[in-house]
Amino acid sequence: MHPSWSILLFTTTAGLAQGLVVALALACLLGAVPHAAFLAAALTAATGLLVTALAASFFHLGHPRRAWRAALMWRTSWMSREVIVLPVFIALVAGWAAATLFAAPATITHTLLPLAALVLAIALWYCTAMIYACLRFIQEWAHPLTIVNYTLLGLSSGLILAGALAVPGGESELQAFMTPWALAVTVLAWGTRAQALRRNAALRPKSTLQSATGIRSTPLVQKSMGMSAGSFNTREFFHGVRPFVLRRTRIMFQMLAFAAPLVLVGLASFRGTGGLWLLAVPVQFVGLLAERWFFFAQARHPQNLYYQSVS
Repeated sequence: MHPSWSILLFTTTAGLAQGLVVALALACLLGAVPHAAFLAAALTAATGLLVTALAASFFHLGHPRRAWRAALMWRTSWMSREVIVLPVFIALVAGWAAATLFAAPATITHTLLPLAALVLAIALWYCTAMIYACLRFIQEWAHPLTIVNYTLLGLSSGLILAGALAVPGGESELQAFMTPWALAVTVLAWGTRAQALRRNAALRPKSTLQSATGIRSTPLVQKSMGMSAGSFNTREFFHGVRPFVLRRTRIMFQMLAFAAPLVLVGLASFRGTGGLWLLAVPVQFVGLLAERWFFFAQARHPQNLYYQSVS
């Protein structure tokens, strides 16, 4: 598949914001409640990230003015459900920030709103991942690991961002709370992503030139890609890069999205150097962008047997 940069930015940034909200919700629910001013600022930052992600998604639309129609098919479309859940989640996070800033009752700000945010964040991850996991003809995506990886990657980046924000905010207790969570979830995310990579590498296309054409001859060789010029099919369903680029990207995103953040957060907790938390955030974000690019590029659309394979 051809990775669209608007979708890469949308899914990565939204996942980061969701992870940050979940990290703050866990802190409130498990007794590591940060100061009200810091909590409001962090939630405002999460709201800004979500709005930025939403804006990025519009660049993928052919007719942005018709974007509202995407919510009409909510009974059957996971994308429509995502379009509905996302603004509700944004409104909830913004409301939580306002309630914290204006000193709402502790029961609401430290229990009810964090719990609601936690539920909506998980629902949004599920809707986003199911957009791809429900496509049975793309084997690389049609697996529960797609849902697991979307959730864990977003949660890992959000936990690290929460720990990084705690450094200039002077929230040492929150930073100590985030450290084991960030390390554990990042290791788990790396393990499940590696499992998905091994699974996808072993997949074999269910369709062949023989099954597609109805010609049962074994020595069937394709001499052209099916069209004399480029088209929507050749642009949208194939990335156009060579195999060695995929191999290098696979190594690069694992180093940047998992290995480097683990080392930086581990050193930060061991040496007490807060600046390493701040460095881990941009490093991991670049790695997650590369991971999401690989997620799309590795997916093989069945039509490419005809439009892209040339002897």
